[in-house]
Amino acid sequence: MSKDDIAAVPKVSVYVVSHNYGRFLEQAIESVLRQHYEDWELILIDDGSTDQTPEIMGLYAGDTRVRIFKTPGLGLPATANLALQESRGRYIIRLDGDDVFDENILFVLVSYLERHPEVALVFPDYYLIDEAGEVFAHERRQKLTEFSHLTDMPPNGACMLIRKSILESIGGYREDLGAQDGFDVWAKVRNTHRSMNVNLPLFYYRRHGQNLTNSAYRILAARRQIKKDAIAAHLEKCRPILAVIPCRRNYDFRQDLWAAELNGKSLLRRKLEMCLTAALFDKVIVASDTEEVLGTMADFDDSRLEFFKRDLSETLRSKNIANTLGHIARKFDPEANGITVLCYLPSPFVLMGSLEEAVYTLVFNDADSSVGVEEIKEPVFCRTPFGLKMINSVGAYRTDHDYVYREANIAMATKNRNFSRGSLTGPSPINFVVSREESFFIDSDKKLQIAHILDVN
Repeated sequence: MSKDDIAAVPKVSVYVVSHNYGRFLEQAIESVLRQHYEDWELILIDDGSTDQTPEIMGLYAGDTRVRIFKTPGLGLPATANLALQESRGRYIIRLDGDDVFDENILFVLVSYLERHPEVALVFPDYYLIDEAGEVFAHERRQKLTEFSHLTDMPPNGACMLIRKSILESIGGYREDLGAQDGFDVWAKVRNTHRSMNVNLPLFYYRRHGQNLTNSAYRILAARRQIKKDAIAAHLEKCRPILAVIPCRRNYDFRQDLWAAELNGKSLLRRKLEMCLTAALFDKVIVASDTEEVLGTMADFDDSRLEFFKRDLSETLRSKNIANTLGHIARKFDPEANGITVLCYLPSPFVLMGSLEEAVYTLVFNDADSSVGVEEIKEPVFCRTPFGLKMINSVGAYRTDHDYVYREANIAMATKNRNFSRGSLTGPSPINFVVSREESFFIDSDKKLQIAHILDVN
């Protein structure tokens, strides 16, 4: 390669993928052309669009910095790999066809990687904008390693600048998930390379009914699979994994709640059918103060299924269930190396994937426990001497430490060593987000009636 050829190779490859984002596309492309940093190339990919995307991209065909490709609806991961293959830059960054760069994003992020060769990727804060381009929120991440030591919030894949050599070393982007490409890349590099962020909002992230971010189930499923794959080599060191289903005769809104039927099946039977389908669990344990549960258990021919007799005094509502779980762990995991998954009977719509994710999240983050939660998006207040104070940030500005959650009461995974300290969660709990549908909890006869209706539908 001649000196002139070397000089012609851009330092940064920006790629924009559009599948029917034509109404936003010009704004996205123009935000790249307006960059104060000039050593870049732009790869435009029309992924099977049927709108004005081809015409919009065609407007830029005469710019020597721009190359245009057309693909037959391959999806984002496959087109991202095409961009990686075709890119010539040392660094690579994606801009979705409906989003917008601040004019300084490349200058800031490239400068950071140039000054910090030990860092694999860097990402900024961002604004949330609506369909009309109006800013309605500012999302700010606390400085990694300085103020935020958790590893459960990955960068946004659409504004992350990464070294191309590192992206190639991990095999590029996964094409089997269809979502969460940024999470997947981050999961693969987080234990071997440093990731950092800059606290400047340099990206405009558009939220509208058409974009991928709104596909909640696909996103949750993709994250779950990424976590599972990332911890596969470590999972065997965390066994045995016990699934515990607590039952009791009294102290719920009706006696023997475990026997309450939902469209012909008791809550206990439903939970057993689900737990026993999972190869993840080494034991599935029904912990009850009444042996009447044995009748239901007898219908299942599975050597992993065990009965544990709870002490009546341990079933009081005011008692910490960690005491019961501690007795169980001492019997089935005397070395306290394993994990217990607490499976709540009154949550009939929880999916097996969420029980598994409780374990994957715990191991992935090397936490003491993981709790299924639902984000509270409405304002929440606490009383102060001067009136009400909002404790969660809703709307204009928030950091990753401003999110407020409620326990979904669907599942919790906790290390068995916590019980020796009398603790259910241990000193370092972490969360995983579940859908609102899974969070339905039966705590009254009315809720049980509603559950009948929901189960039919």
